[in-house]
Amino acid sequence: MLDFLDFDFMQRALIAAFLVGLTAPTVGVYLVQRRLALIGDGLGHVALAGVAIGVLTSQAPVLTALAVAVLGALAIELIRARGRTSGDIALAILFYGGIAGGVVIISQAPGGTPGNLNAYLFGAITTTTTSDLVVFGVLCVLVLAVTLGLARYLFAVSNDEEYAQASGLPVLRLNVLLAVVTAMTVVVSMRVIGLLLNSALMILPIASAQLVARSFRQTVLLGVLIGVLVSVFGVSLSYYSDTPSGGTIVLLAIAVFVLFSVLEAARSVIRRRSLST
Repeated sequence: MLDFLDFDFMQRALIAAFLVGLTAPTVGVYLVQRRLALIGDGLGHVALAGVAIGVLTSQAPVLTALAVAVLGALAIELIRARGRTSGDIALAILFYGGIAGGVVIISQAPGGTPGNLNAYLFGAITTTTTSDLVVFGVLCVLVLAVTLGLARYLFAVSNDEEYAQASGLPVLRLNVLLAVVTAMTVVVSMRVIGLLLNSALMILPIASAQLVARSFRQTVLLGVLIGVLVSVFGVSLSYYSDTPSGGTIVLLAIAVFVLFSVLEAARSVIRRRSLST
């Protein structure tokens, strides 16, 4: 039944899935709170340009994607903070600029667009190397140190930015820090679910958890549990069904959200009937 564990590439895949499922929801909870659910998509498109740079220069695409995604995250937060343009416009610039830059840069690679580019766009978790796992592990530790260690402050800023600023919190620095760890999470998840789907694992587990959780802490804990389960089970299912791991994981996350929505609706109906009687 668990014969896939005999393969080294599947062991690495499951470790990568666990790391992403553990990390992504801890970032996503703040993005949902700030109504910036699509920022992961924007940074994913920017990271595509970083992958293209890595391919063109024969450097490690994971590291170049990380560098470019962090620069993009810093840019959007500084633009938002200075108020020269809206956050929506800044996100649009990330979307279109990242894709356009990635397409133009990758076109200059010898032999044209490499076939393994799809591994970064849509995920190819079985291609994860040991060196990738080392980078992912370090990034995950850094992300969790920020999202959990500074949870009280990040929640305050995400919940009411003006009040947090009036309370003396370094709002700009906290926003920049959150943007940077979001970029890190995008890079960690690109091999697992792909740059075009990475935001789903940050948002969907938290959206599901919010339907039943009664506090911020419960939302985070349940969101992380959902993230880990759909990631690990999605990779296992994709092995037996011969389907892309990224799409399988996201569809499972959507199924969990639908299930929780139905259960919450049923509970509301039962509660109303009990009150009426």
